[in-house]
Amino acid sequence: MDTNKVIYAIYNDDEVLMDAVKQTRAAHHHIEEVYTPFPVHGLDKAMGLAPTRIAICAFLFGLTGLSTAIWMMNNIMIVDWPQDIGGKPSFSYYQNMPAFVPVMFEMTVFFAAHLMVITFYLRSKLWPFKKAENPDVRTTDDHFLMEVSVAGNEDDMVSFFKNTGAVEVKVIEKHEKH
Repeated sequence: MDTNKVIYAIYNDDEVLMDAVKQTRAAHHHIEEVYTPFPVHGLDKAMGLAPTRIAICAFLFGLTGLSTAIWMMNNIMIVDWPQDIGGKPSFSYYQNMPAFVPVMFEMTVFFAAHLMVITFYLRSKLWPFKKAENPDVRTTDDHFLMEVSVAGNEDDMVSFFKNTGAVEVKVIEKHEKH
């Protein structure tokens, strides 16, 4: 088990946090994570995080739902059990497609939505009964916490974060299991 130190810089305003993140990056300190009680717009860009590819997943999941709907309706309504419903011919899929559009739409949305939620939870490593990793309970209410790796002089880093507007700065021994 290795131990290393991190600094918890706690802020009480999102604009001060944004400025602090920019100053921290400019000073070449490595930001491990930022905990906020609500989404802070632009924080991901300020932290230098890569853009998410989850929209590509949503598109692929929607295509999967659309393909499943087309396959399902063709097999059920045309191949397996063709019926004359309201005078509509049941000889081919394309003749019945206008009636199938609502089902195709709903299956596309259903697959995209449900598979996106599952993907988000798996990607974020969130599953039932997982212990919370929130380092300070105040970040669920009204405070913001920036976790930064200690590199170099610890006292200089603490004073740096106090100068960025942090209301509280703590140095913590973080334990990592290998």
